[in-house]
Amino acid sequence: MAESPMRVGIIGAGWIAEKCAITLNGLEGIDCYAIASRSQKKADAFAQKWGVQKAYGSYSELIHDKQVNLVYVATPHSHHYEVTRQAILEGKPCLVEKAFMANHRQSQDIVQLARERHVFIAEAIWTRYQPAVQIIRQLIADNRIGTPRLITATLGYSMGDKPRIMRPDLCGGALLDLGVYAINFVRMFCDSAIENIESQCVKSDTGMDLSNAISLRLANGALANVQSSACCVGDNIGVIAGTDGNLIIDNINNPQNIRVSTHDRVFVEDIPVPQQITGYEYQFISCKEALAQGLLEPIQMPLEETLYIMQLMDELRAKWGVVYPYD
Repeated sequence: MAESPMRVGIIGAGWIAEKCAITLNGLEGIDCYAIASRSQKKADAFAQKWGVQKAYGSYSELIHDKQVNLVYVATPHSHHYEVTRQAILEGKPCLVEKAFMANHRQSQDIVQLARERHVFIAEAIWTRYQPAVQIIRQLIADNRIGTPRLITATLGYSMGDKPRIMRPDLCGGALLDLGVYAINFVRMFCDSAIENIESQCVKSDTGMDLSNAISLRLANGALANVQSSACCVGDNIGVIAGTDGNLIIDNINNPQNIRVSTHDRVFVEDIPVPQQITGYEYQFISCKEALAQGLLEPIQMPLEETLYIMQLMDELRAKWGVVYPYD
C-alpha cells in the first residue's frame, strides 16, 4: 500500500509562502495542501497560482482542517506567537519560519506548551537541514583543516525601507532577519560555550538595527566574527579557518559550494552540494521523518538550540537598544 502523503498547510501568503509552494510542488510524498491568508481573495489567488487544494480566508480555518498534517508558519516573525500557539492547542505539528518568535520569552512559552501537549514543533531555519551541514562537519571531523580557530560569516542584502526591516511592530532589523543565519553558521560547526561577546550596530531612524557586527570568544579557544546588514550587498561568504587549512562556503544562506584549502591557502578541491529544488525541501523532509518516528522536534535543529539563539539575540538587542512592543 502506498504511503499517505504529508499534507502541509501554509499560513501566510507572502513570498516565503510562494517559495514553500514551489518546493512542495517538486517533492514526492509531501503535498502543498492548503493556504491561509487574512484575505480570502489573496488565498484564492495563491491557491490558483500554485495548485493548492484548499484556500482559507483565516488562519483558524486552516488550523482546524483535520486533513492538515503539518502547519508551516510563514508570517513575519512578529506574528508567529499567536498562530503557533493556536495550532499547538489544536494538536497540529508546526514548522515555524525563522526567527522562531519575537523574543526568548515567547519562544520559551511556545516550546513549553508544545512539550506539555506532546506536539511536534520545529524552527524552519533552512540552512540547518541542508546536506552542506553534514559535508562540512565531516570535513572538520576528518581533520582536513586541523583545529578550527577562526570563523567568519557575512550576510547582507540591500532591502531599502521594507516594513519588515524598519518597523518595531514587525520585529524589524537585520539581526532576526539575517543575523540569525550568521549566528547559526557558527553554532552549526562550533557549538562551544560563548565566554564573551562584543558587538556594534548601526540603527535606522525607527530604532531598528540596519547593520551589525558581532564577535564571539568561545571556550574552546576559537573566535567567531559575524556580521549582517539589511542595507548593503554582502559577499555572504563563510570561512572556517583551521590550524592546517580552511573551508570557504560560498553562501551561508544557501551553500552551493565548499572550497577546501590547505597550508598557505593552497587549493585542494571544490565540493558542490547536491542539486536542489530550492533548498527548502530538506526541512520538510526532516519534519516528515521526525513525525514518522514519533519525535517532538527535529534532530537537525533541537529546540534547546533555538532557545539558546533567541536568548543570545535578546541580549544583543538589549545592548543595542533595539526594542519590540513584545519585549
